[in-house]
Amino acid sequence: MKKLRCGVALSVSVSLGTCVAVALAAPPAANKGAAPGAAKAAEKPAAAKPVEKPAAAKPVEKSAAAKPAEKSAAAGAKPAGEKATAGVGANLASVMAANPSAFARARETIALSSSELSKFAPGLELKKALVVDAAGRPVLSQLVDMNGDDEPDELVFQADFAAGEVKRFHLRHGQRHPAAPAEYKVYGRFVRERHDDFVWENDLVAHRMYGPDLETWQKDPLVSSGIDTWSKRTTKLVVNEWYMTDDYHVDSGQGADFYGVGKSRGCGGLGVWAGGKLYSSRNFTRSRVLANGPIRLVFELSYAPWDVPGGAHISETKRIILDAGTPFNRFESTFTGSKGALSVGIGIAKHAGAVLNNEASSSSMRVWEPVKDSKGNASGSLGCAVVLSAGAPLEAHSTELDYLAVTPADSNGRVAYRVGSVWDRAGRVRDAAAWTKTVESAAASAAVPLQVMIAPAAAK
Repeated sequence: MKKLRCGVALSVSVSLGTCVAVALAAPPAANKGAAPGAAKAAEKPAAAKPVEKPAAAKPVEKSAAAKPAEKSAAAGAKPAGEKATAGVGANLASVMAANPSAFARARETIALSSSELSKFAPGLELKKALVVDAAGRPVLSQLVDMNGDDEPDELVFQADFAAGEVKRFHLRHGQRHPAAPAEYKVYGRFVRERHDDFVWENDLVAHRMYGPDLETWQKDPLVSSGIDTWSKRTTKLVVNEWYMTDDYHVDSGQGADFYGVGKSRGCGGLGVWAGGKLYSSRNFTRSRVLANGPIRLVFELSYAPWDVPGGAHISETKRIILDAGTPFNRFESTFTGSKGALSVGIGIAKHAGAVLNNEASSSSMRVWEPVKDSKGNASGSLGCAVVLSAGAPLEAHSTELDYLAVTPADSNGRVAYRVGSVWDRAGRVRDAAAWTKTVESAAASAAVPLQVMIAPAAAK
């Protein structure tokens, strides 16, 4: 590994949906086996490889999440957004990423903000930015607009990391290319033809939430801001096909919708917790998609104001981020209209046979439950989990319909959490014990995120 010849570098932490600045310091020499910029892991798994701690922290805004470089890139193929000759260009910035954990982390998403990149590569134009690995091979990347102004705010790409592993990437200028359909691993859209659903998926999971037309549907009206989760056994994107055939309650080899939501919170819906009761909104009234793959999906749902005790008239904007290759979504809800401190109850629906676990140490709640098809036949088991921000307080409560993880919103009326789900017949998480380990790893990764260092390109 070559030594970086530069004066300063920005070190940032990346977890499931959040990128936080860790340090502004001269980068350490990249000796064999050394892991620069990685903090000591405070997780359940055994001690991580020794990692040099960065210097003083400097906060920075941005978001990111967890994931990897495409296999086609490793094989030398041309991913979307890259020219096959990307290795010819001059490096404009270097990115060093280190896994501080004692366990492997697959499909980690690294998100680099345009504002921070401009500090270390003033000549870098984000719309022309390409990512290559240490050997100069192109890596699939995506430009992400986080605020809806049609201008990119972040450059995201993915990589796999072994325990304690450090990887180096470079940014270069070149011609970006549209992604091929096969490279898309996330997708979401408003479904007017199905009574205003909003549906979204990646290669592992699929979900939907309910829009306004469903409230007045004559056949089966439903008022619910709960979250439906679909059981997938394929890595294909299937929601368009399932809606087209309108037969997604029967498993024809790809999975099906076995989960019951009704008026419950489903898998990760929420409400305001006040006076020992849960007060939730009606169906969403507005949706907008900010980014739609191939790596990251970002969209927002808006909810009309609803009343809670004390005269508060609460409204909510919910932002959802889902990256390729993870069973966990990141949810960020912002509430307005509160008259004082606000507590939020994040729920998982109560279903027969469910086994509930609350973990204060990881600020998480999970269930493992049997599911049945539309004819009542046993159809395996499903896991759902809610993981709060690291260190967030979690009070366990329940209603007639839901198990609840109650936590306070911050001073700006915001609460962030993650929601994950799995189906044992997909073959990735086969039982409750494996689901426990998956949730623990997700919480640990969020608490001790990937360490990322941005530096100017080394002079030749």
